[in-house]
Amino acid sequence: MTGNVTLRVLMEAAGLGQADLAKRLNGHIERLSGVPGTVSDRHVRNWLTGKTAWPQKRQREALEAEFGVSAENLGFTPLPPRTKLVPRQAAAGPDPSESLEAPLKRRTFTAAATTLAAAQLLPARAGARPRVGMSDVARLETAFHDLVTSDNQQGGSISLETRAVAFAQHALEKQKVGTTTSRVRSRLYYLAAAFTGTALWAAIDSHQPERARTHLRDALYLADLSGSSQMKTRLWLHASLLASQEPGGAREALDAAYEARSTYACRSDALLRSLALARLAGTQAHAYRGERRLGQAALGNIDGAQEAFATADRDASRPAWISFYDEAELQGLSSLVMTRLGRHAEAEAHLHKTLRQLRPEYRRNRMYYTATLALVQLRQGEVELACSTAERVGPRGHNPPAGRTGQLLIQFGQELAKVAPGSRCVADWKARYRLQGEHRP
Repeated sequence: MTGNVTLRVLMEAAGLGQADLAKRLNGHIERLSGVPGTVSDRHVRNWLTGKTAWPQKRQREALEAEFGVSAENLGFTPLPPRTKLVPRQAAAGPDPSESLEAPLKRRTFTAAATTLAAAQLLPARAGARPRVGMSDVARLETAFHDLVTSDNQQGGSISLETRAVAFAQHALEKQKVGTTTSRVRSRLYYLAAAFTGTALWAAIDSHQPERARTHLRDALYLADLSGSSQMKTRLWLHASLLASQEPGGAREALDAAYEARSTYACRSDALLRSLALARLAGTQAHAYRGERRLGQAALGNIDGAQEAFATADRDASRPAWISFYDEAELQGLSSLVMTRLGRHAEAEAHLHKTLRQLRPEYRRNRMYYTATLALVQLRQGEVELACSTAERVGPRGHNPPAGRTGQLLIQFGQELAKVAPGSRCVADWKARYRLQGEHRP
């Protein structure tokens, strides 16, 4: 009996125990069917051990709602179709084992896979050491590109985080079960770090600092093994943002941003240097608190980011994770520096440029910068205009979006209530979001 490794990896990445998952699934079942669910930790244990290879329909639907992928991609195997019994004297038909092999043959690794089949994460049989080559690396790189595209379009989520962790595990398993060259081995470490870095970013974007810390530690270790200065730059930039989200983390955030700026990759690539300087400027502005030296340093670094961007070779080959960084994003990061320094009119000018230039598929960034624009307009006393801008983020009658955009909208609602108490705008805003002012988990 083979356990469901994929489900176990996804649960661990989400920080879910057996009882926790059962409780969440029961909630999904009640929401989907109107009938309370009866999933227990025993059901989950049977799935993990492989005792139950194909859950009941309502349980599968709940699992798919929880993790955002199909039951097959969660590591479950559909039951073969039932066949009628035939008399013993009837002519022998096809080998019944073929009906079991067909669904398994279909569960091969593809670039479009949203997660990994359990069989792929298991060690090879003793004595069978397959060769792992650049074709395996290429498939993983394609999968990484797909995850980056998903993040750019939809933002961080538990689904993105768990898929990234599963792919990182797969990259590491490739080394354990096969023979590789040093070049392939280094690239597999790089990809494991890249996937873990994506899980880190998803946790940061969703405001899950404990999980993010775990991913950061693992990703930095893997980046060291890969020897990639580019990956270390990415991870230190993420570390800076993570620290800035935590109370009292300003000093750590600055140190991490300085570490990113000092990497060899930043010294040798003007585009990476531009990104690192823009993020460093944002971190300095975040820690500003009226300290003139930090404010001047932030302005100097955002100027440096713009100069480096202007000299960067846009056609150079670069990793997929930096594809988001263009003129629109530089304008957006500049706006964050300005608004944190209290220069709201300049921030608004940058934001209008960002929203004009932002690529259509970058829906997550558009929502984030639109919410930022609403906050900037409110701080300039343009209450009705700010409310009109904020209404472009998310549908009416729902909770604020999760993650950083949701935090901005919560902050907007709180500041709106202080600036214009008792106004129609405040009443409309409270009606818009049922849980106005509360923090979504």
